[in-house]
Amino acid sequence: MAKLSEKIGYALGDAAAGGITWKVMSIAFPFFFTNVFGLTVADAAALMLVARLFDVVTDPLMGAIADRTQSRWGTYRPWLLFGAIPLGVVFALLLFTPDLGPTGKRIWAYGLYLLMMVVYTAVNVPYGSLLGVMTDDDNEKNQFSSFRMVGAYAMGFVMLFSFPYLQRMVGGTPQHQYAVLGVVLGAVAALGTLACGLLTRERLKPIRAEKFSFKPFADLFRNKPWIILTLIGICTNFFNGFRYAVAAYLMEYCLHGDVTVSRLVINYTVFMMFGEAACMVFGGLSPWFTQKVGSKKKAFGWSAIICAVSSILFFFIPMDPAWIWVMVANVIITSVGIGFYSPLLWSMYADVADYATEKNGTSSTGLIFSSGTMAQKFGSAISGALVAMFLGFAGFVSATDTVTGQTVVTITNLSSVQTMIWSLFSLFPAAIALLIVLLLRLYPINK
Repeated sequence: MAKLSEKIGYALGDAAAGGITWKVMSIAFPFFFTNVFGLTVADAAALMLVARLFDVVTDPLMGAIADRTQSRWGTYRPWLLFGAIPLGVVFALLLFTPDLGPTGKRIWAYGLYLLMMVVYTAVNVPYGSLLGVMTDDDNEKNQFSSFRMVGAYAMGFVMLFSFPYLQRMVGGTPQHQYAVLGVVLGAVAALGTLACGLLTRERLKPIRAEKFSFKPFADLFRNKPWIILTLIGICTNFFNGFRYAVAAYLMEYCLHGDVTVSRLVINYTVFMMFGEAACMVFGGLSPWFTQKVGSKKKAFGWSAIICAVSSILFFFIPMDPAWIWVMVANVIITSVGIGFYSPLLWSMYADVADYATEKNGTSSTGLIFSSGTMAQKFGSAISGALVAMFLGFAGFVSATDTVTGQTVVTITNLSSVQTMIWSLFSLFPAAIALLIVLLLRLYPINK
């Protein structure tokens, strides 16, 4: 039976990766690249698309490498222990805006973004795989997974709430604010990752393949539960990715800037912070909800239905700051569904890993969990790229002035841009949530 300290340690891993680095990359990067850093909409979209093609190779490869790692620290923990500092440093550099022209900025952004994906993969794939070797008890796996989600959402809550106030505290230009916060948040992410590696334990020994082979990769595509769950994982991250990537544009161009209510500054991070709080609470209640419903599959389905209905309703809320609390209430309701299903996804990956071990005779835990990380990055970044592309189609133009080096944003059709933003936050995610419900009907494991 794992101690509480180990569960907290495991939670710190996703507090660092999911609550800080990935949360910032999901919610701030599209807006940061187009409105602060100075990339064109086309460059920002292409950057995220190129990175995803890169991940198709690196994520499964990292899973296979992690499965074959042997050290005195274990199979998966050394990647956390030695990857923590690189994760923090590269993240900080990515939020720095160099004094370069358009071509130099493009090279800087592409190079560091791809490097960030490599470092994130090297840390997060082994982190996810830890769940498969810390315990063989299904209920305890659910508990670890729930702690993980609570850690991610709790840190996300703190970060999103504090972000506008930290910006004001730092002061100066937006470029200076993001650079300073990159250093601070990168340091916290590094410490959380290191703590996770130190506090967790690997109790189970994976059944290793004797040598590297492409057979485990081929086996994946004969594994129906893995195929369906990977598609579901991509969809969940598309759902979150659209909402987080467009939130800053929603506040800026639909609600005309930050909304101040009784001294509370509601900018795009605070707006989504209310959802993080709900996810934190209901992520902790996910094991209870799953027991009440009867299975992970049913609990996931009902959670997706909550997300679909609430997302559709958001589209009909008036695009007016006076309705901000109705919008917040809707975000909270949507996040009830997200909170319930988020821990289930990773626990279901552990089920798929067990299924694969029984079927194939060797462990492919790292490889299978790498698909979860790939789905996370694929869904979030592709949705960010699509947001940039759709906004460009609607009439949003951004570029760097070649003379002053400043970012210039032009809206050629405000009404079209506003409707697109509103739809990207509501109708697009709703369609994805309904697709999740359909995919779950095909998922064969009923634990």
